[in-house]
Amino acid sequence: MERIVLASASPRRRDLLKQIGVEFTVVPSGIDESQVEGSDYLDLVQRLAQVKATQVAQTMDSALIIAADTIVVYNKEEVLGKPNSKREAEKMLKKLSGTEHQVITGIAIKDLNKSIEIVDYEITDVLMRELTQQEITDYVATGEPMDKAGAYAIQGRGAILINSIRGLFSNVVGLPLTKVVTHCKKLGYKLA
Repeated sequence: MERIVLASASPRRRDLLKQIGVEFTVVPSGIDESQVEGSDYLDLVQRLAQVKATQVAQTMDSALIIAADTIVVYNKEEVLGKPNSKREAEKMLKKLSGTEHQVITGIAIKDLNKSIEIVDYEITDVLMRELTQQEITDYVATGEPMDKAGAYAIQGRGAILINSIRGLFSNVVGLPLTKVVTHCKKLGYKLA
């Protein structure tokens, strides 16, 4: 089996691949995400994943590279990335409180041996419960929101903020496993 490379420093993505028994190497891309643009948020999230995969591909000859990028979209138009400060995290959580939003993960799977690349995305609808200011302040004080798109982690303490989801849970964590496994299977790789 070809070497599988996860082009991400995200411990959550690592945990998801480990959860389904995939053996892989981590090679973070190190790209400056603020320099990547897209025509809309669906284009942006796919381009981010593609740029990450391409960056890592330039450092090796053969591998199956899996890259991803996750964003939160509020009100079907505003992209909420990772907060830059506690104040920004609080603002994001106030916006999301009591509303449904979309978690969108772009994925890029690059088979260097076959010179094939698959770029796709997954959308999951998430309904956050109504939060009090104290709940927001207390959650932000834990530090958990600081490196998470939309300022919360559904797989962590942030689980208590969510009323329901429609779609893939793994997508909200950061990697739509079902879609990744399906695309890899099309390329001839059995991940799970």
